[in-house]
Amino acid sequence: MPKHDHTRSAIVVGAGIVGIAMARALSQSGFHVTMVDRHTGQQGASVRNFGMVWLIGQARGKVLELAQRGRTVWKELCEATGTWYDPVGSLQLAYRPEEAAVLQEFHEQEKDLRPLRIIPTSGVSDQSPAVRTDGLLLALHHADDLIVDPRSAIPNFTMWLKEKRGVEWVMGSTVTAVRDGVVHLGDGARLQGDLIFVCPGADLSTLYPVADDKELTLCKLQMMRMQAQPDGWRMGPALCGGLSLIHYASFAETPSLGRLRDLYADEYPEHLRWGIHVMASQNGAGEITIGDSHEYGPEPSPFNNERIDELVWNHLSGFTRFPAPNITERWHGVYAKALGGQTHRLRKVDANTFVLNGLGGAGMTLSFGLAEEICAKL
Repeated sequence: MPKHDHTRSAIVVGAGIVGIAMARALSQSGFHVTMVDRHTGQQGASVRNFGMVWLIGQARGKVLELAQRGRTVWKELCEATGTWYDPVGSLQLAYRPEEAAVLQEFHEQEKDLRPLRIIPTSGVSDQSPAVRTDGLLLALHHADDLIVDPRSAIPNFTMWLKEKRGVEWVMGSTVTAVRDGVVHLGDGARLQGDLIFVCPGADLSTLYPVADDKELTLCKLQMMRMQAQPDGWRMGPALCGGLSLIHYASFAETPSLGRLRDLYADEYPEHLRWGIHVMASQNGAGEITIGDSHEYGPEPSPFNNERIDELVWNHLSGFTRFPAPNITERWHGVYAKALGGQTHRLRKVDANTFVLNGLGGAGMTLSFGLAEEICAKL
């Protein structure tokens, strides 16, 4: 293990993407970092998502700046660890005049801030062979979106922190309490740190319970994965149907969005009930990940809803086609989401202890930039 001249110590509880980002930022700031997690490997939302560093969905301003910084860090870490990533961007697809109007308005509003390009129907097949062009009006390509594979990236980043940054890992140990700068473990061991960051993800009850916190809720997402496509077939950019336009805050200021919401309310009431917007991306192994849904509430069901998968699949089939559309995996993930328009929830619970979570579906996109910003303000 490399030697580091640290004079301060920090403990990070929770080894998901938020915890990893905090460990990286703290080690950069001169802290000797110890990470603790109840599991021997990552189990939560950090490895149960699309694997998208998704700048197209982030509203202009501070949030977009954090996402842009996060994208840079993702590329640096992937290259440093030999982890696959694909900078193919995304395609937002419009089959209705109302969808096309939103994309054109967004392009006009944001073209000086983001690498956006309107693509006519005739050019879409050159971007992605997976897009159905019958009835397609236009597409919007956003070049900054990255496709990553969290199932390989998260363990690789964990090893990099250990080997290159001297971060110590205490895995398979449950933290039972944090008091006065001391982390108490279930086996009776204690860890002491000058700073402690608790990054509990969707666990809102074990440490610093927030059952009555009106600023946080839980969200359950159902997802599916197709087999690896044959003969090296690649779909290119991540693909999004029109329902994504009413899901992401970045499109909120487009004048035509209200008309599109009204249209969807009449045509897709069941999709809106389950928070469905339909996307697809391809990992390095050639598998296609598709989804997803958004069920909000304090106690999400542990069981998948087959109707949700059916709605996602049917909607996806309307704008995509794949050589081998066979589903090989189904799962769900649960994350904590900050309410009231907040991008995250950071609480200072005593002089040296902070609780950080609530990034919602933007954890992969915002965590690295947010962690650097938090450390800069310490």
